[in-house]
Amino acid sequence: MMAAHAPVDSNLIFPVGTACIGCHGKDPMQNAYIDKDGNDVNLFDDWQTSMMANSAKDPFWRAKVSHEVATFPQHQVETEDKCTSCHAPQGHYTKNIRGKGKYGIHDLLIDTVGMDGVSCGACHQMSETDLGDLFSGKLVYDTTRTMYGPFEFPFAAPMADFVGFKPEYSEHINDEGLCAGCHSLITRSYDTQGNETDNFFAEQATYHEWLNSSYAKGEEKQTCQSCHIPRIEDSIVISANYAFLEGRSPFGLHELVGGNVTMLKLMKDNKEALGISATDEAFDETIAATEDMLQRRSLDLDMTLLSNQNDSVSFEVKITNRAGHKFPSGYPSRRAVLQFVVRTASGDTLFQSGTFDDKWEVGNLDPEFEPHYNLINSEEQVQIYEFVTGNSEGKFTTLLEQAYVGLKDNRIPPLGFKKSHSTYDTVTIVGNALSDTDFNVTNGTEGSGSDIVRYQIPLHAYSGAIEVHAAVHYQPLPPRWLQPMLDTNTPEIETFKSMFEANDNQPIFMVGDTIRDLFVNQVSTDQLILQEVLVYPNPTNDGQIKLKAEQAISTVRCTDNAGMNTLLSLRGGHYQLPQVPGIYYLYIQFEDNTQVIKKVLRL
Repeated sequence: MMAAHAPVDSNLIFPVGTACIGCHGKDPMQNAYIDKDGNDVNLFDDWQTSMMANSAKDPFWRAKVSHEVATFPQHQVETEDKCTSCHAPQGHYTKNIRGKGKYGIHDLLIDTVGMDGVSCGACHQMSETDLGDLFSGKLVYDTTRTMYGPFEFPFAAPMADFVGFKPEYSEHINDEGLCAGCHSLITRSYDTQGNETDNFFAEQATYHEWLNSSYAKGEEKQTCQSCHIPRIEDSIVISANYAFLEGRSPFGLHELVGGNVTMLKLMKDNKEALGISATDEAFDETIAATEDMLQRRSLDLDMTLLSNQNDSVSFEVKITNRAGHKFPSGYPSRRAVLQFVVRTASGDTLFQSGTFDDKWEVGNLDPEFEPHYNLINSEEQVQIYEFVTGNSEGKFTTLLEQAYVGLKDNRIPPLGFKKSHSTYDTVTIVGNALSDTDFNVTNGTEGSGSDIVRYQIPLHAYSGAIEVHAAVHYQPLPPRWLQPMLDTNTPEIETFKSMFEANDNQPIFMVGDTIRDLFVNQVSTDQLILQEVLVYPNPTNDGQIKLKAEQAISTVRCTDNAGMNTLLSLRGGHYQLPQVPGIYYLYIQFEDNTQVIKKVLRL
C-alpha cells in the first residue's frame, strides 16, 4: 500500500498519524524499518502506544481538567485552552492560527486532528522560531505544510504526492528546544476563592532542569531526544514500499517512553472505550521499554554497612540520578519511594520503612506530606522524593490553579545541578533537603546529582543473621494525591475512577540492593569504620584485589550476593575472587576483633 488514504485535505494545517502510516508504518515487504537483528522499528507502531500519541485520550488528564473546572467553573475557557495547548496541540493551534478563539474540551471531542494527541505534525511541523525560548504551551508552527526531518536530501515524492506535505531537512528537529514549550509550565496562581494573584508558579520545569545539568552542554551533552528517541546506528530504510531506497543512520526510535507504566497498562486494558486502535502487543512493547527506562537508565542505588554496635546497626543508602532532569520530573503527582526493610534469618521483620498497603499507599505517612530525611531511625519516617505544592494559604493542594508555593521539593537533581544557575528560580530545592549536607553535594561540592540517607536500626536485643533490603519504587499516581480529585463528582472523574480501580496500580520497582547473611549481636561493641581498610582495584576485571589497612588483618571471609560463602584464595599478596562475575562481600576481621564489610564488584 502506498498511503492510508488520499492526500490530506488542503484546508488542514496538520495531518493525523494514520495519514503517515503508508510509508512510516509496518512494511509488508519487510524492507523498510527493519534493524540489523530483524526487529520491526517502524515509526507509527512505536508512536501509537506512547503517552504522547494518547495525550488527548488520557482519561486521567481528562479527569484532572474536569476537577480544575469543577472547582473554578468561571475559569473553564482559559483552563481548557491552556491544557489542550500541549495535550492536543494540533487541534488547539489550528483554531489559534485561524483566529477562532479558545480551544476547549468540547472542541477536542469532535476534532479528529486534536484527538490525535502529540501526533507527527506536533513535532515535525514546529518552526525553529524562538525554539527553546517559549514555554507554557506557547508553540510556533510552520503553516506551509512542511515536515522537518533529520536527514539531508529526503525522498520527497511519496509524502508530497500521497499526503500533501513536503519533507525538508532541518537541524532544529534534533534540538532539545523542541520539547521546551510543553515541558516547562509556568502559570498564574489563584487563591482558594478563585481570585487572581500576582504570583506565577512553575508547576513543572523538566526542560529547565535539563538546562541546569551537566548534560546541557560540553562533552557530556545529551539532548532530550538522546533518551526519549534513542538513536541506533543501524542503517534503516525509512519509507515502506520502495525497495530501491538506501538506509539512513543514525535512526531515532520513536518509542517516546517516559516512566508512566501505570497509565500505559490502564489504556491498554481500556483501549476500545478510549478509542485507541493499537494492538496489545504494541502496548506490551512500550510498557517493556518504559520499565527498561526506569530500571536501567534512571537511578543507581548503593547500600553500605556503617556500624554494628550498642544494639543497633547502621547503613547508608546512596541514590544517584542518571536522568537528564530531576527524578521524578514532570507532573507533580509523581513520587519515588525509598523502601528499607530488615528481616531476621527466619523472615521476621525487624524494621520497615516505605512499604505499601493493599491499596498501594505508603504506611506511616505524615498528615499532609512526609518531610525530607537525612537520618531515619524510626518506622514512622519514610524517604519520599517528590514535589509538593501549596496554595496561597500555605496548605497542601493538588489543584494546579491554586499552586502558589512549593512546600517540598527533594526530587533528586541531575548531575551538575547548581543553585547559582539562571533557571534555579523555576527548579528550586524546597524544604529539609536544602540543609542536607549530602543532598546533591559530595565532599562539599555541589552538583553530585545524588542523595545519601542513613538508617540507624534498633535490634531490640536480637542476635543472629539478618537480611537488609533497600529499593526505590516509582509511583506516578499515588492514592492520597488522587483522593481530592476522586472525591469530586464529574463524568470524566467517574470514568477514570472505574478504570483506575480495576487497573494494576502496583508501584514500579526501579533499583535495589540487598545484604544477606549479616551477623549482628545486641551486645556487640564491634565498629565497622569505612576508612579502616581499602580494597583495590574495585571493580576488578581479573578478580585480583589487595587489602590495605592500618591494623593487622586476622581473617577474611567472602560471600556472594545471595549470602552464600564462597572461596577467596590468597596468592602472592593478592586475594583472588571467584571466576564468576558479580557482587561479593568481604567480611574482614582484625586482630583486635573489630570488623569491616566491604562490597566488591567482579567484572
